[in-house]
Amino acid sequence: MNHKLLLVFCFLAMALVGGALSWARVTDDAPAPSRGYTIPLVDLAADKQRQIIVDREPGQYLGHPTTVLLEDGKTIITVYPKGHGRGPIVMKRSRDGGRTWSERLATPKSWETSLETPTIHRVIDKQGKKRLIVFSGLYPIRMAVSADDGKSWSELQPIGDFGGIVAMGSVERLRNGDYVALFHDDGRFFRKDGAVTKTMTLYQTFSRDGGLTWEAPQELFKSDQIHLCEPGVVRSPDGKQLAMLLRENRRVRNSYVMFSNDEAKTWTVPRELPGALTGDRHTGKYAPDGRLFISFRDTTHESATKGDWVGWVGRYDDIVKGREGQYRVRLMKNYPNAKGWNADCAYPGVEVLRDGTLVTTTYGHWQEAQPPYVVSVRFKLAELDAKANSR
Repeated sequence: MNHKLLLVFCFLAMALVGGALSWARVTDDAPAPSRGYTIPLVDLAADKQRQIIVDREPGQYLGHPTTVLLEDGKTIITVYPKGHGRGPIVMKRSRDGGRTWSERLATPKSWETSLETPTIHRVIDKQGKKRLIVFSGLYPIRMAVSADDGKSWSELQPIGDFGGIVAMGSVERLRNGDYVALFHDDGRFFRKDGAVTKTMTLYQTFSRDGGLTWEAPQELFKSDQIHLCEPGVVRSPDGKQLAMLLRENRRVRNSYVMFSNDEAKTWTVPRELPGALTGDRHTGKYAPDGRLFISFRDTTHESATKGDWVGWVGRYDDIVKGREGQYRVRLMKNYPNAKGWNADCAYPGVEVLRDGTLVTTTYGHWQEAQPPYVVSVRFKLAELDAKANSR
């Protein structure tokens, strides 16, 4: 067996036993998918009647919202920072499926000390008790808990002696009732007084008690060749597989995907995605007809909407088989920020109402030379289908 084959064999063996996937040159010999896409593009950017302002404050940066839909099918809660990640956490509620939003709601004093993008999730313990949890990242990762659907909250408290970036971007309930949460770090925040490294590391942590406590993190993958981060997990339609969509932060390759067939005990080797699914902060939900809608910031290397808030429509099987999907959609056009960066937008929330309406919520620079603010865009896939078919 030659040296290259031996390396491949060792790396695959690590994946099978669930070890950290840390072979730095995992992509060197892999054929590169297209850096662009050939599927149709539906453009909703000029469709102003779909755009609902969730929050805007003159002169204030408002960014990075996540959302959660409650079981009544119409109440949505969103949290977001007053700032680029770092800043006091703001919370709002919609009781009508995102058509209108409350004033800013009262939050605990410690929420003013948030250091990074907050994320909100619904968790249910094995006795059926429902809670909401909000995470705030960097070191240490902290969490607040609500047992009354967001009416009252605990203060932010550390969940352990570790930190991370965009914690926890994805939280998934496992079939045994446990939860897995995923995040990443570049060496600066995983431990106190950390320092940036040349590698990016993916981590996961498990909760056995419905999200109240979290175990020490497990390292999933690290590399200095590709920087995989901001994991977004989608479960297969039959419930047997998890797909983790990943941002590639060195911007040398497309986005990536990893799969788990054993409820996050092990994950496959990262595989590069088509250009059609290349972006940051993938958030996906199933429409009633079984298709997936995935929202993200467009970082496709060759794209007319690069830097904008976009979405992808397709089947889960398209992801598995490396296909482009059905079509893409530009939700809103994003303008450059004060530093001239044209991709400061789209850490999205995606919710699906009972009538099939998708409520997508994010931040962006929606007007030139203005700070970002938070908006929702509402649509049904049938409406997008009609536009795609009319091209």
